[in-house]
Amino acid sequence: MAEILIIGESRDGKLVKSTKECINRAKDLGKGYSILLLGSGLSTLAEETSHFGAERVLCVDSPLLGAYSCEGFAHAASTVISQEKPKVVLAGATSFGKDLVPRVAAGLNGCVYTECTSFDSEGDSFRVTRPVYAGKLYATYTLDPGVLNFITLRPNAFIPAHPDPSKRSEILNIPVDIPMNLLRCKAIEVRREKKETPELTEAEVVVSGGRGMKGPEHLALVMNLAKTLNAAVGASRAVVDAGWISQSYQVGQTGKVVSPKLYIACGISGAIQHLAGMRTSRVIVAINKDPAAPIFKVADYGIVGDVFQILPILTEKIKKLKE
Repeated sequence: MAEILIIGESRDGKLVKSTKECINRAKDLGKGYSILLLGSGLSTLAEETSHFGAERVLCVDSPLLGAYSCEGFAHAASTVISQEKPKVVLAGATSFGKDLVPRVAAGLNGCVYTECTSFDSEGDSFRVTRPVYAGKLYATYTLDPGVLNFITLRPNAFIPAHPDPSKRSEILNIPVDIPMNLLRCKAIEVRREKKETPELTEAEVVVSGGRGMKGPEHLALVMNLAKTLNAAVGASRAVVDAGWISQSYQVGQTGKVVSPKLYIACGISGAIQHLAGMRTSRVIVAINKDPAAPIFKVADYGIVGDVFQILPILTEKIKKLKE
């Protein structure tokens, strides 16, 4: 049996970037790993996943798993994990991973390490590093080999794997009986918000707006810059609470945690809650008229000035550079 079991997450029949990051990290460690797929109609996805070099691709294919349900997916994952007995269960720290992994771990009496920014091995032992105290400190843990350990990796903290068509893993369908009374709710319809920008947690560049934008009509400046950079749009909690933009854009401790290559904070003061969601970004650029704003303490580059004057100029300069 493989030492590492990766719970795969898919969207529109494709593995998401965070799962590919988990695969590449497991591959770099030189440990045996398998990939678990949960859903309905998995044959095409399983075939594509088999080219990522796993020992096996394990599939729980059921009509009851056509739409995500925490009870159904947790039951299926727990059943497979109990059979496979891996040392480590790995998943991305996405909304999917954050909802599913703790539930499975609790049912199997496992230990959970969330939002990990490093995952290493030394001999037979594994070691992880994760932020604590809202990202003010980082703690490193050596995993107890006598306990089933669950790890979620922070998106964009690792390099994603690429499929190799010359490789093909064994695909194994695992039948799991999912009792109907286990599913306490049923998905009737899935509506996805249409966005012209990349997914926030997977984007390599994020442009976020804060209360300093002074109103929802001015967020167009943020969106224009994001579109020019092919970046995702983010927002602070104050902007979301004011109703200027939907909660799906919120970056922070109670929103989404991002780790892009470049994070541009526009009119964001830098409250602790927001910093917890973006301070692991590789390069942080802050634009704020207050030179004492806390955001400058974590920024790699700071622009002190009027965001309404700076953003149009910055957007135009980048357009000319791209041309």
